[in-house]
Amino acid sequence: MTETDPVALTAELIRCPSVTPSEGGALELLAGRLTQAGFECHRVDREGVPNLFARWGPKGHPRSFGFNGHTDVVPVGSRSAWSVDPFGAEMRDGMLWGRGATDMKSGVAAFVAAAIDFTRDTPPDGAVILTVTGDEEGPAEHGTAAILDWMAQNGEAMSACIVGEPTCPERMGDMIKIGRRGSLTARITAEGLQGHTAYPHRARNPLHAMVRLMDRLAHHEIDTGTAHFDPSTLAITSIDTGNPASNVIPARSTATVNIRFNDLHDAESLAGWLRDAAQAVTEETGVRFEVAPRPGSEAFLTPPGALSEAVSRAVTAETGIEPALSTSGGTSDARIIKDHCPVVEFGLVGETMHQVDERVDPDQIATLRRVYLRALRDYFADGG
Repeated sequence: MTETDPVALTAELIRCPSVTPSEGGALELLAGRLTQAGFECHRVDREGVPNLFARWGPKGHPRSFGFNGHTDVVPVGSRSAWSVDPFGAEMRDGMLWGRGATDMKSGVAAFVAAAIDFTRDTPPDGAVILTVTGDEEGPAEHGTAAILDWMAQNGEAMSACIVGEPTCPERMGDMIKIGRRGSLTARITAEGLQGHTAYPHRARNPLHAMVRLMDRLAHHEIDTGTAHFDPSTLAITSIDTGNPASNVIPARSTATVNIRFNDLHDAESLAGWLRDAAQAVTEETGVRFEVAPRPGSEAFLTPPGALSEAVSRAVTAETGIEPALSTSGGTSDARIIKDHCPVVEFGLVGETMHQVDERVDPDQIATLRRVYLRALRDYFADGG
């Protein structure tokens, strides 16, 4: 049978201007292809965010292998900085160019092509489920979360899932993600007492207190890492006072920190640590602090086991490389799926994602399709 061409499908998706949260025609394109291939498709839009659920096979089957990805892309920035039309899907110098070429229309095209060919050529005893969102690059509140809510309400479930995000840092096949660090951002405000710099004893300088607190936070060893995670880190991302006068001690200063943390912590415990550290500086200086954490994501781990081993075998068989099992990098929608079923991430090399002149090697897309196809075959051959 003729293989579904994932490179051509990637190009079609790139031509859809789906800058988050615009659908841009991408999900309609996929729904049409999947419906034609015998998948039952449902749009699961919520709060204006476009999402797609597609299933081949019986509803509620205990062996329901899933893929997850997104068709929304980040803005292109200045079009004049691009050497190509960012939505032109131009093939040049052996590469396919355009916004979303790497992150992650190629990954979606690869798993859609693999799912269509697998269910057509070797219909499994089970179900194949594809979940595609238009809200991963944005707030991600009404994307994959909305799909999973809809699935729960309608008796749908995945027994295992691969997220098709770019995971390989250097070579195709060199890394699988089996978890992700958590992320906590906190805005910290120091409230002092304004005064004249010539009379500092009549004021309470919030900057002195803020600098003391930031120094302690930046130099504190949060932990030394765990079996599958690197040590947690804290980065100071801003300190703002807005004081144009050199002879005025300001009344207020704000700072923002971001913590990337491992499975020894959760966001609540780290917010508590920040508050305790701020309170200690208050007691030393008299400057009051307010610590305002923003909703982030918790660390998670899919322990090495059947799913990661199956995907690793498929990667090695198709690339000749034994992938590392990693929890590095930022966040992804795997953090949402992990409460639904075991989940790992595997995709192509992410070297140019979010960059001007984003591009992808078509050979990597073809290889990715083969990895996904082999993972599907092995999963159902082994009885799930």
